[in-house]
Amino acid sequence: MVNTDSAPVCPECDGRLRTRGTETICEECGLVSSEDAIDRGPEWRSFDGEETDQRRTGAPLTRSRHDRGLSTKIGYGSGSSGKYSARLTGRKRRQIARLRREHNRARISSKADRNQVYGFTEIRRINTHLSLPESTREQSCALFESAQSEGLLQGRSLEGFAAAAVYATCRTRSNARTIDEITDVARADEDELTVAYDALNRELGLPTGPIDPTQYLPRYASQLDLETAIENRAREYVDTLLEEGLIGGRNPSGVAAACLYKAAGERAEWPTITQADAATVADVAPVTIRSTVMNLREL
Repeated sequence: MVNTDSAPVCPECDGRLRTRGTETICEECGLVSSEDAIDRGPEWRSFDGEETDQRRTGAPLTRSRHDRGLSTKIGYGSGSSGKYSARLTGRKRRQIARLRREHNRARISSKADRNQVYGFTEIRRINTHLSLPESTREQSCALFESAQSEGLLQGRSLEGFAAAAVYATCRTRSNARTIDEITDVARADEDELTVAYDALNRELGLPTGPIDPTQYLPRYASQLDLETAIENRAREYVDTLLEEGLIGGRNPSGVAAACLYKAAGERAEWPTITQADAATVADVAPVTIRSTVMNLREL
């Protein structure tokens, strides 16, 4: 006879198992066979006994805030919104304003926290202007915090370290961004960014390597209104230069623009661009474009 009963049995006494809450218990001997502590219910709560009042329990933790996003904030509402709220009087509003001021002072209790708030705000602003992903901002803030814990900020610019953290994160994540692109939107100049980046790379040992020129091709091709076929042809040119070892010591941004310029002039049906256009997009001199094109013609 084949036992067709698929009900689970206890491994100790062969008794029947029953799931109660998050535990699977034997009805005979009381053995806890397994446990599932994961709450699979909804992530919202319902207040005032109303099933339709679905409010979330709070924002997730984030590295882009000095307190990981755990602090509270007193809002600026007048108190007139909501079903059960009443409009605040003038005396009550003044009291709330004093509480808000003292609460903000207590939230940032030290100079280190104040520097973190300023640095994280600058990183958030740069990240927004460059349209970088949220994960880049999180990693940049974590890198800024690591630099602060190692004492690298002393005597150096906070703005420079914020910009350097974004640039270093782009380098480690293979996100092609030049120093000029970051300094155009940052509150630090190129010297401040370079000094801060050298300190980060030297003291923290960042896993940065040479930038692949192909990372610039999609963005430059889009800015120059070039077709996908031209971009693919330029990618072949970059691979050829890499195989011949002719990219070492060159600006990868200029190499990418030069390959696009060379590829665009191959066929009559493809739109052509000038060397000045390619140099403007890559933020290099036209002579950089010409020297790379000459190497391609020699090959």
